[in-house]
Amino acid sequence: MSFVVIIPARYESSRLPGKPLKLIAGTSMIQRVWQQACKSDASRVIIATDDARIEAAASGFGAEVCITRSNHESGTNRLQEVVTKLRFSDDQLVVNVQGDEPLIPPEVINQVADNLGLNPVAGVATLCEPIFEKSVLHNPNVVKVISRADGMANYFSRAPIPFRRDELPDSPIEAYRHIGIYAYRVSELNSFMTWPPAPVERIESLEQLRFLYNQVSIHVDNAVARVPAGVDTLEDLLAVEKLLDDQAKNK
Repeated sequence: MSFVVIIPARYESSRLPGKPLKLIAGTSMIQRVWQQACKSDASRVIIATDDARIEAAASGFGAEVCITRSNHESGTNRLQEVVTKLRFSDDQLVVNVQGDEPLIPPEVINQVADNLGLNPVAGVATLCEPIFEKSVLHNPNVVKVISRADGMANYFSRAPIPFRRDELPDSPIEAYRHIGIYAYRVSELNSFMTWPPAPVERIESLEQLRFLYNQVSIHVDNAVARVPAGVDTLEDLLAVEKLLDDQAKNK
């Protein structure tokens, strides 16, 4: 399945300024993300940024870079600018890999692209994984997803869904965490730009709900590999460094 990976990367971050250029065991985070994406089956891997420092760094390690505007409301808007600038066809498949996921497995990038290609009724595809801890289920920073019998998303929420009305002490959780990797058809990215934010999107602060609100199906599948959490804070950065250090010691 032919697809292109686009990695949005902004320099500004309220919790970790300059995040894409932070070093992890001597290599910048954006380079690590790019390296993981290059291990996938993508025909092209493009870094989309509005910052000259990120452009210089990415060009230095050999990445293709597309400069975008600085006033985008979301990564989806930034992706749409890239596909427009590069004149991608409406049926081109594009995978959005977040620029703060330096450990993303290449196989899940392939998985989400293949799932979209194999499900022509879907305009978007994404992934999920089971939740095993109640603290995760009730964390509003962890997005949950419920799917239909046909594998399409029913709803995404920051709330603990499904809500178990009659919970017993040993009840299994039976809930799924949404993993923020997406595959899009370019035609749906273009449509996204014509729609105002959906009322439910504003309430939940989840832009994928705009697709559901406008009757675009989102395919959801269990990730074939565990996807480590992304880097939002200095503590997250140090945790990734420790994980890499532990892996090196165990080789």
